Amino acid sequence: MRVGIIQSAYLPWRGYFDFIDDVDLFLLFDDVQYVKRSWRTRNKVKARSGTQWISVPVKKMPRGTLICEMQIDNDEHWAEHHLNQIRDAYRNAPYFETYYEDLQSQLSRDWTYLSELNEGLIRWLMGHLGITTEVRSTVGLGATGRKGERLLSVLEKVGGTTYLSGPAAQSYIDEKRFDECGVNLEYKSYDYREYPQMWQGFSGDVTVLDLLFNTGPDALFYLKSATKNIVPRGLRN
Repeated sequence: MRVGIIQSAYLPWRGYFDFIDDVDLFLLFDDVQYVKRSWRTRNKVKARSGTQWISVPVKKMPRGTLICEMQIDNDEHWAEHHLNQIRDAYRNAPYFETYYEDLQSQLSRDWTYLSELNEGLIRWLMGHLGITTEVRSTVGLGATGRKGERLLSVLEKVGGTTYLSGPAAQSYIDEKRFDECGVNLEYKSYDYREYPQMWQGFSGDVTVLDLLFNTGPDALFYLKSATKNIVPRGLRN
């Protein structure tokens, strides 16, 4: 079973969903320390003036708080602000009306925890993208160890035989340990086609909402990397 493990993110980019589509089981790695100003709480939309950040405010919590423990600061009425930004940026997009009302319902729900918000939106987006991968959380698995050892512990808990990693990990991941544990290792390839996009120029580092609003039912085609995932040379069978 091929498994992918990534921290949850707010309205992630298309590569995040391509990653999910490439595995049999996708695990949200949210029982790790929360880091400020990361993709956990924010993403970008493309507007006439360029890309703009939309950020979810969180309550002030003690240092070392886990992602799954972070609470949203709903006193700031952030959902209304985000919906206004999204509407202003995409109201003339070909498929805006197809998804906006449903998105509005999702963002307007009474979310308390950041992880719950992110997972709910990820599942909602998967539904519209036609991705059926099983999604679970690492919270409660009882995995032990640090960094790579913890990943191997998670994989053992869920019966993972192949681990799909982000490409950035290739510079520091201990490939020998995965081989010793009998776990195949692959690195995700992010190599995407441009798609019809509003406003001048192309921006690929934006929320996948941009892809949905602009391409609708063709989104899954533009979602897939043009090159295959990489298998480390020493681990090839």
